[in-house]
Amino acid sequence: MTRLRIALPPLEQLSVESPVQFAWLDRAGQVSREGQASLVQLGKGHKALTAECFLHPRDSLLTSLQLPQLPPAKVAAAVACAAQALILGPLEQMQVVHGPRESNGQVQVGWLPKVRLEHLQRILTLAHINLRGLYPAPYALPVPPAGRLTVVCIEGHLLVRQSLQQADMHPLGEQALQALLSGGVDLHQVQSAAPERWQGAVPGWGLHARLKRTVAGSAGWGRALGLSVLAMTVWTLGLNLYAARQVNEGQQLKARMVAQVKQAFPELPVILNPLQQARQQLTARQNGTADTSQGLSSLLQLAGNTMPFMVGSVETLSFEQGRLHLNLLADSRSPAAEGEWQAALAQAGFTARRDAQEWIIEPLADLVDGPSNPGADHE
Repeated sequence: MTRLRIALPPLEQLSVESPVQFAWLDRAGQVSREGQASLVQLGKGHKALTAECFLHPRDSLLTSLQLPQLPPAKVAAAVACAAQALILGPLEQMQVVHGPRESNGQVQVGWLPKVRLEHLQRILTLAHINLRGLYPAPYALPVPPAGRLTVVCIEGHLLVRQSLQQADMHPLGEQALQALLSGGVDLHQVQSAAPERWQGAVPGWGLHARLKRTVAGSAGWGRALGLSVLAMTVWTLGLNLYAARQVNEGQQLKARMVAQVKQAFPELPVILNPLQQARQQLTARQNGTADTSQGLSSLLQLAGNTMPFMVGSVETLSFEQGRLHLNLLADSRSPAAEGEWQAALAQAGFTARRDAQEWIIEPLADLVDGPSNPGADHE
């Protein structure tokens, strides 16, 4: 049976007219035809076109956990605890999936915002394409022999296939590849345009389960509700057993990300959100417009020195009109508004105020000048 495989663009940009790379695999699993077309063009003329879709590297969120021998229900609980510590956002807004525990204790975990899954479902329905499977980008690569890794660089990301179940993805592609090469790892490098990049065997798990339940219609709501209640019960049990350990692993992962970004971009004065700041720097380098904003750099340096509780807790940041806006993770902890750090900020000519989950760091002069014209609101 022939199979259609599609490499998706970033889901937030996806539409029926989005151009996508695709490949048809023959019965032997070899590429018989590949090219580029829009989703609506692929679905045209087919009554029931079925496709295996692979996420863009930006949407391919993966990690691997080391777990002891556990019953399947408790593996799910441990994964849920780890996801709570690692995911940048509320857990209930994420689709979290995992593979089986392998003999070495490793369990592969992947996640994706549910809103993006729902968007993908709407687009595929409009294009008349049925989803056979949805997988992170590295799972399109061939499964390597034991002791080797299959790798490919795509759009600045390094995709790594370790085994049938295990894979990884690095946003700093070239640096990660050089680190593997210098470490003497036995690599099988695949060219991004080679047909071989499409021929990998997919794992027994994927991010498509929720989409299939939705397509099944209203008859599946009762089962979905029951599974949700069961999942919540198991998650609560697992939280008590594994939270401390997984939170510690999450902090170690954040520390490694900060160290990697600092090594790759030594010009950054402080790392508050490693993934976002790395992408900003990569974009600036690709566009030939390196960050020359001394105001942003100095303000980041000031925030990192005087507000150390921000490090590792920032979800997004922006710099507008001399003000630094920091949106924190939902489960982050912050001290009271008053303290020694506020005095240090004031001595540097700045102040910080909190609005819901956002901190705003701005010059003291803005607050002094703001109310100087009390009649302005009444004009």
